[in-house]
Order: sequence, then structure tokens, then C-alpha cells
Amino acid sequence: MTGRKFGKFADIPDGQDSPLAYATQQRDKNVLKMVEDALRHNEAALAFQPVVEAARPDRVAFYEGLMRIFDETERVIPARDFIDHVEDTEIGRLIDCVALEQGLEVLAEAPDIRLSVNMSLRSAGYPRWMDSLERGLARDPSIGERLILEISEASVMQVPELVIPFMDHIRNRNIAFALDDFGSGATSLRFFRDFRFDILKISGAFCRRIHLEPDNQVLISALNMIGDHFGMLTVATGIEAREEAEWCARHGIGCLQGYLFGAPSLKMSWKGDQRRAG
Repeated sequence: MTGRKFGKFADIPDGQDSPLAYATQQRDKNVLKMVEDALRHNEAALAFQPVVEAARPDRVAFYEGLMRIFDETERVIPARDFIDHVEDTEIGRLIDCVALEQGLEVLAEAPDIRLSVNMSLRSAGYPRWMDSLERGLARDPSIGERLILEISEASVMQVPELVIPFMDHIRNRNIAFALDDFGSGATSLRFFRDFRFDILKISGAFCRRIHLEPDNQVLISALNMIGDHFGMLTVATGIEAREEAEWCARHGIGCLQGYLFGAPSLKMSWKGDQRRAG
């Protein structure tokens, strides 16, 4: 005998979905609609967070542009609240296009900075994304030297067969690549040899309270050694305490990113920031 369903769950077939699954599906649909509406009305923008040199925290190595959208109440929604819901959809491709287009515009207007923007490997070869890149580089050839494309470890592991041809195609424009959120997934170490990222961004989960966590100290030291061996600049992310920053600097980490040095801001802080990009 099957249980009865009441109210909004009355139309869920027995044996196919639970109320929890139904609620999850409705939430995902709501998120997709919110992001789609924001893109349709140009209610999306990059927020910028500085990445500083570990040995000289007063010097900005580059900025990361993090996508934000605005809902109908003008509330700012960070990417972490929607990206997992849209990454494998057409909306995810549009998010990557908007991020790239805005990033290229910033680089054209601010010739003294370097900027990283995030993308999914699923956007590699997406017509609008590729067209936007070509137009931006045609506008100012120096942009390629100042653009960094950040690809998450999870994205790399989803479609590893796309990494090498995509990077080979893009690298001849002098664009750098960062492997983002390293340590959160299960990247095979052989990929370091094959992919040759320029920057290795260590997951903040390993960096928080690093001065008090002997196990994470060993892990970060090992990751930094791997980065050095393969010629990658290492970046410790999620840095919120001065003790964390000092430990990373003492142990050879190249750059630091986190709220200690600045929260992501919709304002282009380099216009009044005394820390000049190196």
C-alpha cells in the first residue's frame, strides 16, 4: 500500500520521487530562472578580489573577477550560490561568456593590471565565448598577456580530454591558465605533467588555520613542491588571519588571496588602491 500525498506533493508519482527530491528540483528550477532573468536584464557583474605577493603583501600580483548576479530585490548573489546549478546548462555557458566579456573590457580600460576570470571547460569552443575572446584580443593585443583563465579542478576532471587541445589553442595568445581550488577533488598527479597550468590555486580548506594544523602544513608543503617542480606559481586561498599569511610566506607560497587582503568588491579598487600591481 502506498502512502498518500497531500497538497503540492499530490501529483508526485509513487516510487519515483520523494517530497525532498521534489523540493530539490523546484529549488534548482528557481535558481535557473533567477540566473536566466538576471542575464536577460544585464543584472550581472564581476566582483574583484586582489591576489597579493606573499613576500610583499602590499603588492597585487593580479585580481580575480568573481561573477555576481542581482535578484529582483537587488540583492547581490555570489557565484557559489548558483554555479553548481547552472554549470552543466546553457545558462552556465552564458555566465562564462558574460564573465569573459566583462573581464576583457576591464583589461582594455586598465592596462596596468592582470585579471583572472573563471570558466568551465564545457565553454571551450562555445561559439559566443570564442568570438568574445577573439574580439577582445583584436582590440588590444596586450590583453592576452594580462588575462588568466581559471579552471576548477572539478571541471578539469569532468572533461580532461578537452584540456590539452583547448590550452594549446589558447596559449599562442600568451594567455595564462590557473588550476583553481586544487585539493578539493581528485586530480591525477600525471595531469600536472600533461596539462602544464601556469598557476596552482590551493583550496582554502587546506589554508585556513594553517599555522595550527600540522597535517595541512605537510599537504600544502607538498603541493607547493609540486607547483615549483612544474613551474607553477602557487596561490594559497581563503587567507583570513595574519598568522596564516605569515606561515605561507615563510614556506615559499608565491601569492595569497583572501579576506585578509580584501573581500570581493564590485568597485574597481585598483583605481584608488595604493598597492600597485607588480
